[in-house]
Amino acid sequence: MASATLTVLEACEAAKRASRVLAGADTARKDGALERLAELLGERASAILDANAADLAGERAAGLTDALRDRLTLTEARIAAIADGVRAIIALPDPVGEQLERRTLANGLDLRKLRVPLGVVAVIYEARPNVTVDCAALCLKSGNAIVLRGSSYAERSNAVLGGLVREAVAEAGLPEDAVALLGGDRAELEQLATAEGLVDLVIPRGGEGLKQALKAVATVPVMFAAAGNCHVYVDAAADLEMARRIAFDAKVDRPGVCNSAETLLVSSAVAEQFLPRVLADLSAAGVELVGDDRTRQLAGDVIVGEATEADWDTEYLGLKMTVGVVESLAAAVEHVNDHGTGHSEAIVTGSEAAAAEFTDGVDAAAVYVNASTRFTDGFEFGLGAEIGNSTQKLHARGPIGLRELTTTKYVVHGDGQVRG
Repeated sequence: MASATLTVLEACEAAKRASRVLAGADTARKDGALERLAELLGERASAILDANAADLAGERAAGLTDALRDRLTLTEARIAAIADGVRAIIALPDPVGEQLERRTLANGLDLRKLRVPLGVVAVIYEARPNVTVDCAALCLKSGNAIVLRGSSYAERSNAVLGGLVREAVAEAGLPEDAVALLGGDRAELEQLATAEGLVDLVIPRGGEGLKQALKAVATVPVMFAAAGNCHVYVDAAADLEMARRIAFDAKVDRPGVCNSAETLLVSSAVAEQFLPRVLADLSAAGVELVGDDRTRQLAGDVIVGEATEADWDTEYLGLKMTVGVVESLAAAVEHVNDHGTGHSEAIVTGSEAAAAEFTDGVDAAAVYVNASTRFTDGFEFGLGAEIGNSTQKLHARGPIGLRELTTTKYVVHGDGQVRG
């Protein structure tokens, strides 16, 4: 695609110019581009799958874990789901121009607070090619240009998908430079993160290594869609069959994603009854288990290794789980706040008081009562898709959707007022 031959600076400069046009585009034109994108995903599915197969067969992908290969893999069903996500975004209200507040000041000035696009958003992401479309679609609908820097593992898949987005944008009469796709050169990270005046926000989707690398150099604002060291806590008042289903789903459904659970905490009041069954479930599904002394004592025939200090702080992104027994709800909350990354946390309980204590006490973007952590997702939350899940508190927290990709502008009308 054309943008792949540009330098980082050239791509950002072109995106900045395009962003000024896109900011003024009406909803119908933006939705038209997205509808054409959804159509192209269906029409070109075979080309997408061929590119993805080449990525999976590539030398770089050979060393990936099964969970990471799953994140890299596209199928006809997954391509259809990506297109469904684009159409879901079309159906959402356009946030640009939304009036958040209007009032007349004492001096007669008419003050309105409106949503406006951020400008140019740069997204740095790893081996999930669906992110190329999800992020581009969200940025286009919210009036932002986007610079995409994907992983070398998915270079062919990203190139085809990024090309389809640009094609759809151009067919809608919008500047195709509103979508730029860079290669996988790590030197580009610093260039993107220091492109002051061109890039308005950088959003990295990746692990702690990517986060720390950007923290060391960034001079433009960064909103981290960072690691998910998520927990499920089984309370003394839990329905234990429900807890088995939730703990199993949170770990096994898709272990390579950031909203999967890495740690299971169990109240000492139900540990003897609950742990042998859930550990057997997890072990049968291929989960490597490590735990504290109490967990290992109650494991029966299930092999549970000794958990290290590092295990409690690790996002495995695979079929491994740390299991611990806690003496109280307060201890569970303290453990989650000490070791979690602020992503998604869950309690299973039949007590409204316990649920309230957990949701009030846990510091995370999403907190669940009697449900799996796997629901922290823009599509599941009705946002169409997401750029990522922010674990920060400014300016957005949780799934980053359309409204999180806007800022505000005050528009003030007067009839000759002066301050002096």
